[in-house]
Amino acid sequence: MPVPNKTNGKAREDVAIAQSVAILVDGNNIERSLQSVYRQEGLMIDFDKLVSRLVGERALNRLKYFREGRSISEKLADRLHNRFYGTVVPCHKSADIPLTIHATQIADKVDCIVICSGDADYVELVRHLRSRGVRVEIAAVLQTSARILINEADYFHPIEREDCFDVRSIRR
Repeated sequence: MPVPNKTNGKAREDVAIAQSVAILVDGNNIERSLQSVYRQEGLMIDFDKLVSRLVGERALNRLKYFREGRSISEKLADRLHNRFYGTVVPCHKSADIPLTIHATQIADKVDCIVICSGDADYVELVRHLRSRGVRVEIAAVLQTSARILINEADYFHPIEREDCFDVRSIRR
């Protein structure tokens, strides 16, 4: 099973990778970043495209979308559940603390955690997870991502315009 090699981006066909991956999304952070950089109010991650790119040939263990606020789309929750057995976690305030707690709780159950956020608040979490032997990858919009977070992670996946869709176009 070929998996991209971090150093040169090419697949190594002679090595089988059997990693279990958790994807934890700071929904508010990613939504604000996408909408700010690409200047489109209804821009959201297209999980069908992004998840397969983030996971590659590895196994998706879990997907959790942490979102602050009362109005969380049932369509999003249903889509993530039906497609990836994912869940949407409503947060009272910021997603930082619930996402961090969950990441530390699952650290012994997965090989890799992909944090979808460019927020520097996650630097200490990345350091902690890596000290426990967990591979940590960041997926975020490059233009709004903290350089220190990118540098602390094992790998950075840029989220770009082609990884998104405009939710306003679906509602019409």
